[in-house]
Amino acid sequence: MATRPPVNLPKLSRRSKVLLIIAGIVVLGLLLGARLLDTYVEWLWFGEVGARGVFTTVVITRIVLFFAVGLLVGGLLAVSLAIAYRNRPVFVPVSGADDPLARYRTTVTGRIRLFGIGIPVLAGLIAGASGQADWKRVQLFLNGTSFGQADPEYGLDVGFYAFSLPFWNWMLGWLFVAVVVAFLGALGAHYLFGGIRLAGKGGQIAGSARVQLSVILGIFVLLKGAEYFLDRYNLMLSDRSDQPAFIGATYTDLNAVLPAKWILLCICLFVAIAFFVGAFLRNIQLPAIALVLLILSGILVGWAWPAVLEQFSVKPNALEKEAPSIERNMEATRHAYDLNEVNYQQYSGQSEATPEEVRSETGTISNIRLLDPGVLEPTFTQRVGRENFYGFSEKLDIDRYEGQDGKLQDYIVAAKEIKTSGLAENQRSWLNRHLRYTHGNGFVAAPANKIDRALEDADSEGGYPLAGTSDTANPSGAHGIKVDEPRIYYGELSTDYAIVGGTEGQAPGEYDTANESGYLYTGDGGVPIDNLFNRLVFAAYEGERNILFSDAISDGAQIMYKRDPRDRVRDIAPWLTVDGDPYPAVIDGQIKWIVDGYTTLNNYPYSQQTELDDATQDSLSGVAQQQATSINYIRNSVKATVDAFDGTVNLYATDDDEPVLKAWKNVFPDVVKPSSEISPELRKHFRYPEDMFKIQRDLLTRYHVQNPREFFSTETFWDVPADPTQEGFDPSAAGEGANQPAYYLLAQAPGQDRATFQITSSLTPLRRQYLAAWMSVSSDPETYGEITVLRLPTGGDASSQVEGPVQVQNRFQSDPRVAQERTLLNNPSINVIYGNQLTLPVAGGFLFVEPIYIQQKNQNSYPQLARVLVYYDGRVGFDTTLRASLDQVFGEGAGDVAAGPVQDDGNEDENQTPSPTDPPPTDQQGTPPANGDTGNAELDQAQADALAAWQKYKEAQRNGDYAQQGEALAELDDAMTKAEQARNAGNQPGG
Repeated sequence: MATRPPVNLPKLSRRSKVLLIIAGIVVLGLLLGARLLDTYVEWLWFGEVGARGVFTTVVITRIVLFFAVGLLVGGLLAVSLAIAYRNRPVFVPVSGADDPLARYRTTVTGRIRLFGIGIPVLAGLIAGASGQADWKRVQLFLNGTSFGQADPEYGLDVGFYAFSLPFWNWMLGWLFVAVVVAFLGALGAHYLFGGIRLAGKGGQIAGSARVQLSVILGIFVLLKGAEYFLDRYNLMLSDRSDQPAFIGATYTDLNAVLPAKWILLCICLFVAIAFFVGAFLRNIQLPAIALVLLILSGILVGWAWPAVLEQFSVKPNALEKEAPSIERNMEATRHAYDLNEVNYQQYSGQSEATPEEVRSETGTISNIRLLDPGVLEPTFTQRVGRENFYGFSEKLDIDRYEGQDGKLQDYIVAAKEIKTSGLAENQRSWLNRHLRYTHGNGFVAAPANKIDRALEDADSEGGYPLAGTSDTANPSGAHGIKVDEPRIYYGELSTDYAIVGGTEGQAPGEYDTANESGYLYTGDGGVPIDNLFNRLVFAAYEGERNILFSDAISDGAQIMYKRDPRDRVRDIAPWLTVDGDPYPAVIDGQIKWIVDGYTTLNNYPYSQQTELDDATQDSLSGVAQQQATSINYIRNSVKATVDAFDGTVNLYATDDDEPVLKAWKNVFPDVVKPSSEISPELRKHFRYPEDMFKIQRDLLTRYHVQNPREFFSTETFWDVPADPTQEGFDPSAAGEGANQPAYYLLAQAPGQDRATFQITSSLTPLRRQYLAAWMSVSSDPETYGEITVLRLPTGGDASSQVEGPVQVQNRFQSDPRVAQERTLLNNPSINVIYGNQLTLPVAGGFLFVEPIYIQQKNQNSYPQLARVLVYYDGRVGFDTTLRASLDQVFGEGAGDVAAGPVQDDGNEDENQTPSPTDPPPTDQQGTPPANGDTGNAELDQAQADALAAWQKYKEAQRNGDYAQQGEALAELDDAMTKAEQARNAGNQPGG
């Protein structure tokens, strides 16, 4: 036996040490500098919104977890390495002159503190960085509350599964990691220092190595026993079942897996004792035998026996065996998704309605929505957007207000926001983008059941939204909806930072309109940026030196960032899942974004798992998609508002006793206000949220079933129908295509005594196209959240079936009158857009209404309503107005109750700009006025071309020549585009 004398490593000079220290500081600064910068900017933002308590709570929790997990993993590794080093052999055999271990051993021995401390610290840093991300799990454990509801197997409160069990699983996972890392560290150290030698027959293990490794393995087996203990509760979330698909402990779980967990737990205790005894006796035979016993038991008891029971007992008698578990799943799922109080009603869906009966349905017919919020953004942009730096979200929103006649009216609404992507080339300087074009201006509303410029005769060219804008020029322009502060600094299009306010005379001024650019922000939104330090911080944060050197940033200036309402709510309440579709509302004269927040869980016992992104996806674009996460409990427990002017965020509880919300209120006590603080004015604008509705809709396709036998057979399951109006939809491809969206509308459903604002959807039988049910959830303050499902008879022959959305769309497409207008609708210069297909219960049957829009194929054109399709009980109506279409279906006079189109009386909203595709305004005889000399040759020529095209269009109408109509419209559109360009030439707002 010989040992190689240690070789001393060369010592560093003082200068080298100083340089290494400086280099280390620089590297550390580069690594941490960006993180510290982000943290400081976040600190300032949370101060702006008055939520620094959230910031500090999250940061402190993360820091504590970082050190706790880091000390657990790194500390156990350090102890393991220290024990291995202290008990290393005195004499280490060297296998030869070129033994590679000797070289490493010498290096480690010469820097034993560096390696003995550095390796555990590195492991602790990695573990701490990973562990701190689970701060939500730890806070819920510390602040969890009771659900007041017990699980069906153990009788434990659901709060145990929601708040405690996830923490214990997490803690056990980190203990496993720490023990495995400690074992690997001890194994490596003993091998390096000769305690474990592979040379010779079978190798050799020193007594000290044997003791230490046996003790660690014994601890590992004890932890495995603890895992088996917790697995008894984790079985309540088992996903063993594959047909029918349901979550929860199955017959096999309860009668084979659960007893196996107890048996394996006892075996683990025996094996652990064997390892400890073997360590004491320095004998590995007993632990080895016990370990083999554990492995064999795991295979036979933990896997083979449940598999045999499943195959030969459960599957041949699946319905009988699984019925209790299915029943538990059904009950838990309905409670977890708030589906216990669904009002099911039988509805025939078939009726021979007379005109008188239709006229009596005033609550629904008079409020039929003709405007599609997913189509009309270009129309709003061109007709009421005015300046090129304003725009609207891709999908507009629907809300309701009391009209000037005092009646409730649903409106297409939108905030006219700043849209820096629309700026002309000479407007895109840094100063313009961030200091001048800073905010939107106006709240826009259009009655959803009315159209402008739609004529009652059959030659009508279509219609437009009757949109009005409440802005700085006309605070009540949106149909009397008064806005005291119409400037919009926070919105869905506000993706860039803005620097606002400052000293008059130094600050450049902010645009309200193209002719008004002297406004200086006076609100409380934003973070002060008028001091050198903050300017330096934000210059580094944004990577923009102009922030530091620009003289336009003066005393009192503030920088606004994180301006999207969803982002603001999500950051203030990081434990919320935020709905994908915020919407603007005027509350007490202020424009506020209303954002729905959900509290969710993924560990509610026996409740069905739902993939959030899949359940909320449909054919509608312009809505933020949910993340790909799995949940099995959800409540719309929070309504948030974000002030469009100063960014103030308020969160209100909708159910103060909701258990998950109560737990988070214990963590962040001052963030969510009680429901008693919701003002009546705000409550009137609450909508039942779309994502919540779509999740419940998806679950109700299965969980409307009332007994396990039906559930198991799946024969009475429903489907969410595909959207037949989506572009490229193939009705022959059964089951394909994105889901039909849910639709907000004002209607009087069966059983209601008046029209209410609600969200609705059709449902079809599983993999079939005819109608099975109609679902509605109320948004009315008095009945908010009440779910109504009209169930249709789905048995019998085809004559008793009610046609569904896809079948109705086929009816529309094959109708002879529609076919006669294919020449116009299929004109190569026109895009035809099929609007949302509404399904409305009327007079015992279902009325389907679908608008058709046309749009010229050029960048400045926009959709206009051209036709309205109506279907009822096998009859199709197709005309330029809803009234005429209803008369075709029900008989003369049936459409009188419909809200007729608004005639153009010459009092068009003063905020509207001329449309590139608008025909020239006409006098009472329908003749366009002659063009005058404007002094602009290009404009005069464009107006002359537009007049000629208009005359050509009217002539083609009289002759019934649809091809000529399409050509004339294209020429008219081109002329109006040139006229628009000529008007704007040389008149762009400052560059």
